[in-house]
Amino acid sequence: MSNAVHDEQVAKVAEIVKDARIAMLTTVGAQGALVSRPMGVQDVDFDGDLWFFADADSHKVAEIEHGSPANASFTTSSSWLSVSGPAEVVRDVAKQRELWGATAEAWYPDGPETPGLVLVVVHGETAEYWDSPGGRIATVVSLVKAKVTGERYDGGENETVRL
Repeated sequence: MSNAVHDEQVAKVAEIVKDARIAMLTTVGAQGALVSRPMGVQDVDFDGDLWFFADADSHKVAEIEHGSPANASFTTSSSWLSVSGPAEVVRDVAKQRELWGATAEAWYPDGPETPGLVLVVVHGETAEYWDSPGGRIATVVSLVKAKVTGERYDGGENETVRL
């Protein structure tokens, strides 16, 4: 794959992250079950890392500190995205100040120095996206067409990207 194609695919991943803003962050719980919860991704230029604010005493933080891998999934009106990789807990007030924004403030009105506030970063290694040009209406039309013609549904563009 050429660098230009790879760069275009990473840009598509970044676009979906920016449009979605909320991820379902999945980790492996203490009993081995997958656990997902909605998290607001912080508004920074996507470079493969996804940043989230969290409470230090939350289950997700404990799971990550015990080595759980992570997955962040996103959806927009026309796209779906799954980003997987290792995660870590970052305790750095300067970084919290740097990433602070409206999403964080909604949850932590006392600001980036809130006691017990930490950052969770998912270091994306791979991302898979599905993009359906034309959005949900085009998807419905394609599904109906597949049913009527008996041909397999064409779900639009699907790519796996090494980040």
